[in-house]
Amino acid sequence: MASISLPKHSLPSLLPTLKPITSSSQNLPILSKSSQSQFYGLKFSHSTSLPIPSSSSVKNTIFAKVNKGQAPPSFTLKDQDGKTLSLSKFKGKPVVVYFYPADETPGCTKQACAFRDSYEKFKKAGAEVVGISGDDPSSHKAFAKKYRLPFTLLSDEGNKIRKEWGVPADLFGTLPGRQTYVLDKKGVVQLIYNNQFQPEKHIDETLKLLQSL
Repeated sequence: MASISLPKHSLPSLLPTLKPITSSSQNLPILSKSSQSQFYGLKFSHSTSLPIPSSSSVKNTIFAKVNKGQAPPSFTLKDQDGKTLSLSKFKGKPVVVYFYPADETPGCTKQACAFRDSYEKFKKAGAEVVGISGDDPSSHKAFAKKYRLPFTLLSDEGNKIRKEWGVPADLFGTLPGRQTYVLDKKGVVQLIYNNQFQPEKHIDETLKLLQSL
């Protein structure tokens, strides 16, 4: 019987050589850490990780909570013209106080313009509309002028009043809450409405309540 002789090569040498696949910075898009994004009122930079506050730190950001049937803490803040205005000025008429994250963000602009477009209905109900955020008066002035807002915007720099009223934050405490209060003629809260991602619904809910007072 004839014998078959194999070439003197080891088995591994007969297999094709495989090169490891390495990523190339030329093929993968890289997000700049300094690029800015906006999400309904949240301004943040892209980074490799987003720190999430502990539950205890989130709780500590709320010092009090205003409930329906209560008179909220009073305040004196500067409006978009730099003039001081107190909550007590509105006693004797219903007032809508809405806290929003920031001027010029998509959700906040939608909400402000929705209040603007329904402003005559609020006036017909005898109510005043007041928006509050942590922006300074000059930011409020530019925001009100750009979108022709006919109502008052107050500057709560440092978010002192937001904390005193107990407005809850969203997204693990990273996004200032969007919460609306309706006070009756006696200054007592009759409605608390919170909806971060449907800003226009604040107007529907507040008008519905005002028309029942």
